[in-house]
Amino acid sequence: MALKRGDPAPDFSGTTTDGSPVKLKDFRGRKLVLYFYPMDDTPGCTAQACSLRDANKEIAAKGAAILGVSAQDEASHQRFTEKHKLNFPLLADTDQRVAKAYDAAGSGLLGAIARAALGMNRRITYIIDEQGKIAHIIDDPDTAGHGEEVLKVL
Repeated sequence: MALKRGDPAPDFSGTTTDGSPVKLKDFRGRKLVLYFYPMDDTPGCTAQACSLRDANKEIAAKGAAILGVSAQDEASHQRFTEKHKLNFPLLADTDQRVAKAYDAAGSGLLGAIARAALGMNRRITYIIDEQGKIAHIIDDPDTAGHGEEVLKVL
């Protein structure tokens, strides 16, 4: 069943770009922009990450943190972060446990099945409020303008 606004955000834990552990509860008391993307260092994913990087100061001023999630490992995330000077962490979700909990691993359609078989997430962003509930969902975000999309709903 797909998540919707008002639902409790599924709990998660994992490891970020620098090897640090992260959990959903770490963000209690502030908003979280949890964005899922297919793969490090591809054109659309790079545009999306850089858009969020460029908007991060304004996003933080609205009381939100950013966490990107894809199925690549920490080493891939480190290279991607360093190359594009990302100013937020990425979660290494190599088993796609987090993506599956957030319906980002895909289901039902041929494209989604192919993404899941290749270990790639679908592109979707969840804005989680201070109490851990889903406040907004941006399905199929505009990669180049994603930072602005997020700012409009915060």
